[in-house]
Order: sequence, then structure tokens, then C-alpha cells
Amino acid sequence: MPLTFAEVGKQNLIKKINGKNKTKNFLESLGFIVNEKVTIVSKFQGNLIVNIKGTRVAIDKTMANRIMI
Repeated sequence: MPLTFAEVGKQNLIKKINGKNKTKNFLESLGFIVNEKVTIVSKFQGNLIVNIKGTRVAIDKTMANRIMI
């Protein structure tokens, strides 16, 4: 299930990241790696603010759809 479908405030575990190597490397640099816990802080028109590794990160809907939980 893509990260965009997760509930706000619920902690989830990243199972897979889809996309090309450039996209995967970008998300990895932000802390989105397999088996990492991620919590959605808020949603606005499909865009997300998430808490990962103790840091809040904003990602758009396109990127969030590539992160499988």
C-alpha cells in the first residue's frame, strides 16, 4: 500500500521503494529506507508532512506513492 493511503498519526514500516535509481537515492538521502518507521504528521491535497528518523519532511503525492508500507 502506498504511503499516501496511511492514516495520519499512525506509525508505519517502509517495505519497498519504487522508482528509478535517481528517485530511490533521493528518497534514501531524506531517510526513506526499507524497514524504517515513518509517521504521517499531516496531509494536504495528497502532499504529506511525515516524521522519519526524528525529522519532519515534506513530500509530494508523486514521491509518496512510490513509498510502499
